[in-house]
Amino acid sequence: MQAWTPGGRSWERALTAADIDDPRLRAAYTRQRAVVAGYRRHAYLAVRLLLPPALVPHAIATTAFMHHTDNLLDRGPGAAGAWPAWEARVRAGLAGEEAADGHPVLAPLLRTVAARPRLRGHVEDFLAGAPLERDTTGFATEADYQKYVDVYALPAFMTIAGLLLAPEADADASREVCRAYIDGSQRLDFVNDLSEDLRDGRLGLSEEALARYGVTRAALERGRDAPGVRDLLRDQLLQARRDLLAARRLVAFAPPGHRAFTRAVIALETLTAGAALAAGPAVLRRPVRPPLPGALAVLLREYRRRGR
Repeated sequence: MQAWTPGGRSWERALTAADIDDPRLRAAYTRQRAVVAGYRRHAYLAVRLLLPPALVPHAIATTAFMHHTDNLLDRGPGAAGAWPAWEARVRAGLAGEEAADGHPVLAPLLRTVAARPRLRGHVEDFLAGAPLERDTTGFATEADYQKYVDVYALPAFMTIAGLLLAPEADADASREVCRAYIDGSQRLDFVNDLSEDLRDGRLGLSEEALARYGVTRAALERGRDAPGVRDLLRDQLLQARRDLLAARRLVAFAPPGHRAFTRAVIALETLTAGAALAAGPAVLRRPVRPPLPGALAVLLREYRRRGR
C-alpha cells in the first residue's frame, strides 16, 4: 500500500499528478491534508489508498473546506461576524473578485474548483444552506429533519460527490442516490454524536420521534437505558442503515477508478451503523467507531479491487 505519512513521496506525486506546482499552494494542500488526517482517519486512509493520485489533493481540499466552514458555524453567537466574512470571501474568490492570498483553506479550494469547474455550483449551494446549520438546534418533526438534509447536508456531500461522479452520470438519478447516502449518514451522525450534541444544547433526533417512543430529552441527557430509549435509537439506526445500503447504487454512477473508494465509504458508514446498533444506549455516553478489524478489511478488499 502507498505510504500516507505527511512527508511521504506518494503525497508529493499526488500533488504533481494534480498539476499543483506552486510551492505555496503545495504547502497549503499539505497543511489541509494533516488536518483531515487528524479528524477523519478512516476516510483519509480511504482517500489515499483508493482514489487516483490526481484526485486525492482535490478530495482533501473540499473536505478541509467543509470542516473549516462547519467550525465557523458551530462557534455560536460569540463568532457572529466570522461566518458572514468567510462566506463573502469564498464567494468573492469563486467569482474571481478576490485572490486567496495564500489562505491555507481557501487557496486549495479555489485551485480545486478551477480544476473541476462542476464543483462551483455545489460549493455555492453549500454556502447558501450553511445558515440553516448555524441556526439549527433541533427538529420538531421528521419533515424538519428532511428539510435540513435537502438544504444543508446534501449540498455539503455534493462537494465531495461532485469529484466522484462520472461526467456523463445522469444528474437527477445520481443526486437521488447521493441523497439516500447522506440521509443515512447524517441520521447516523446525529445518533452517534448524541453525547456531544446534548452537551452543546443540540439534539438531532426530532421531538416527533421522541414522542413516538415516550422518550424525553432529559432521559437522553442522563444517558440511561430508560423505557423507549433503546427502541428509539434502534429505529433511527435501522433507518440510517437502510438508506446507506440503498446508496450502494452510487457505485454505478462513478467511473471505474472511483468505485473502490465509493464502495469503501459506504461500507465504513454501514459498519459504524452496525457498531452503534450493537452499542445501544451506550452511544448516549460516547460515540462509536467502525470496528478496526472490519474497517481494515474493507480498505484491504477495496485496495485489491481498485479500477473495478
